[in-house]
Amino acid sequence: MTDFELAIAAVVESTEAGDVMTYGEVATEAGKPGAARAVGSLLAKGGVDCWWRIVTSTGRLVPGIESEHGQRLRSEGVEIRNGRVPMRRRPDTWIPNDV
Repeated sequence: MTDFELAIAAVVESTEAGDVMTYGEVATEAGKPGAARAVGSLLAKGGVDCWWRIVTSTGRLVPGIESEHGQRLRSEGVEIRNGRVPMRRRPDTWIPNDV
């Protein structure tokens, strides 16, 4: 893995049950703002624990595995509505509506 990929993995693996982050937030915390697609690409390859805690900026689940993604999030207490985590904006980040 590259240094950036290791940083992505560290950010994702530092999340706790019930946390939800966007791909963009992970990229920013890993040191490369604007590299959300790179985060998605790495997570799609597998091998990063807690991948299910990462969603798009609109809260959308991973296409093609929405059922598994949603099930994992629900098991941690995250609400899913219409295939999305309901997100609301706070000053620096997105958070699930139910927090």
